[in-house]
Amino acid sequence: MAPRVFDARPCALGEGPLWHPLRRQMFWFDILGKKLLTQEQGSEREWAFDEHVSAAGWVDADTLIIASETGLYRFDLTSGAKDLLVSLEADNAVTRSNDGRADPQGGFWIGTMGFNAEPGAGAIYRFYRGELRQVLGDITISNSICFSPEGDLAYYCDTATKKIMKVSLDAAGWPNADPAVFVDLTEDGLNPDGSVVDAAGNLWNAQWGVHRVACYNPEGIFLTAVEFDAEQISCPAFGGDTLNELYATSAAIGLTGDAEGKTFVIELPDATGQAEHQVIL
Repeated sequence: MAPRVFDARPCALGEGPLWHPLRRQMFWFDILGKKLLTQEQGSEREWAFDEHVSAAGWVDADTLIIASETGLYRFDLTSGAKDLLVSLEADNAVTRSNDGRADPQGGFWIGTMGFNAEPGAGAIYRFYRGELRQVLGDITISNSICFSPEGDLAYYCDTATKKIMKVSLDAAGWPNADPAVFVDLTEDGLNPDGSVVDAAGNLWNAQWGVHRVACYNPEGIFLTAVEFDAEQISCPAFGGDTLNELYATSAAIGLTGDAEGKTFVIELPDATGQAEHQVIL
């Protein structure tokens, strides 16, 4: 079975797909278009923002936490109202938010990067019960934030290094050891983008510029890859009623093909995702 187009609206930089487990609804972003997109009962819907937005987690049935270039916001899906929870590099005009995801303990991780991918300008933060703390620094392009099913490992990458990293977490979800290499894609010349971990602990990584999402087992061994029509696949997420549908966003930056920037889905009968974790504010 080949991937199909889930949503044909082209995104300049599609990112941050999130399957809301209570609403059974997919949300994603066009970072450069400053939009949050969804499909609701078969109809297209979107919200426009006055700054770049990139990633979200779910708080309850009607509330998301959304990362923008300057802060983390509580966002009401019913009214469209947003309230600032905490500033995020608001005094740094060089950077914006990028990849993010909730962890099993209820924290929300968010990465930043320079608008022009300035070397080392970005970082990765964790927001947990009202506290925002930087957990990793000196990052050029933050990506691949995801978590093991047991909640004892976080994964991330700096795309510029071509390495996906892993770091051990304590019981509250904070890093408690130095990061280690999970997968090194340098020899293959591949650029790791967004990632998600399935219920078996396999990591599914979007690889920028090569039309695919690749799957690695918990030991970092390559298992398989899903090929897409779009060249610049940016981030995967599991969704659907049984969490066996793999969604993937893409980016149309610099490309003119019909598939570029669209959002895709494919049913994977041999894989089951984790339900996205609830963020505890």
